[in-house]
Amino acid sequence: HGDRRYTRAIPLQSYANPPPESKFSGLDYFDFQLHNYSVPPNETTYHCTVYKIPARFPKRRHAVAHKTIIDPANIDIVHHMLMYECNPSAVFDDKSLPSGICDDLGEALIPCSSNIATGWAVGGDYINEFPEVAGYPVGGDFEIKYYVIQMHYNNLHQMSNRTDSSGMRFYLGNQLRQYDIGYLTLGQDSDATAIAIPPHDDRLVIDSYCPALVTQNIPPTGITVVAAFPHTHLQGRTVWTKIVRNNKAVQYLFNADAYTFNYQFQNRLPQPITLYPGDELATRCIYSTTNKSDVTLGGEATRNEMCLHMFTYYPRMNNLHVCSMTNSREAWAQVTNNSIPLDYNSIVKWLTDRQWTTQSIVDWQTFYNSTSKTLIYDNGDKIIMVDLPKLPTYEDFEPYQCKKNATDAGTSSRPFELHRLLKMMKMIS
Repeated sequence: HGDRRYTRAIPLQSYANPPPESKFSGLDYFDFQLHNYSVPPNETTYHCTVYKIPARFPKRRHAVAHKTIIDPANIDIVHHMLMYECNPSAVFDDKSLPSGICDDLGEALIPCSSNIATGWAVGGDYINEFPEVAGYPVGGDFEIKYYVIQMHYNNLHQMSNRTDSSGMRFYLGNQLRQYDIGYLTLGQDSDATAIAIPPHDDRLVIDSYCPALVTQNIPPTGITVVAAFPHTHLQGRTVWTKIVRNNKAVQYLFNADAYTFNYQFQNRLPQPITLYPGDELATRCIYSTTNKSDVTLGGEATRNEMCLHMFTYYPRMNNLHVCSMTNSREAWAQVTNNSIPLDYNSIVKWLTDRQWTTQSIVDWQTFYNSTSKTLIYDNGDKIIMVDLPKLPTYEDFEPYQCKKNATDAGTSSRPFELHRLLKMMKMIS
């Protein structure tokens, strides 16, 4: 349909090569799991529950793997889930931990809203194993005591009488490993001031940048990145992040150049990549809305859009978890010619009411390329916002060019790859 006509994504193998769950059958574990939650008959529901590490783990342990538990009855409506770490200073009533519609919980979730720990999305693997030298710290003297599981239900047909018991399970190793696992989230803020995509646009590019101002918090010995989890919604086509050193792009941190909404994986990197203090990170999301007749705005509903690139690494940093961007307040004043109040609802209405033409779509890409930005990052204790006059620029590397001469292209593996593809297609036909 539309720009996906005559195409079909066929994942020949997982991007993380997950082990069988039986590998962890003898280990301790705990679950952060719903129990017969009544899913509202709404198209989009975000449900949040605060959890605490069980008291039966009084000493620090390392989770060596985690399992995504999807209630078999609801595999059609569970779109994704994210686990957030709560600030170490967060205090809750352990006898009545908050649980309900995320927006209704309001201020209770503020301490748990910035540090994404891990997640799962439709099409992803159910088992994710950490590298042998590192584990995710839980319990004991580890500073994080509370967590939030955010469940996104995409109940397109608004079905009622659906109850759900999905969640996450963490398998604990018997010995501590050398390093603690950490998570870093890059990309755009998830609202309309950061993401707005005109209809009938075959290619809108949205760039964000994490500068040395932020990455100076990386320890001198560096951090080792082992996995990437790109995430957009239906209009996303590409997500990538490049490493920039001395104002030159040196390599991809991860490149999902053929991103597919229905197959969202925790991608284990073929080789771990080390980031050092001062490394800068350029992230790009590319969208296509040729199948849409109205503007697509940033937001959490499936019909909205997101631009997140989440990375798993070690050793864990306690002073950096997120580095993202949005268009600045001054940018919105300029593009609207100061014709509207600069509150969120007014900007949404301006975007929704705008008549999008071929020229205005071209101009909109220019707006994203040249306008002033607001950098959003944390230092462990608080969120910091810094206005930048424009998106930083860098010298890019040359794109990979396929060789036309078959004798130079290394074709020896192609018969095997073709044989494997045909075999897979025969199996699923």
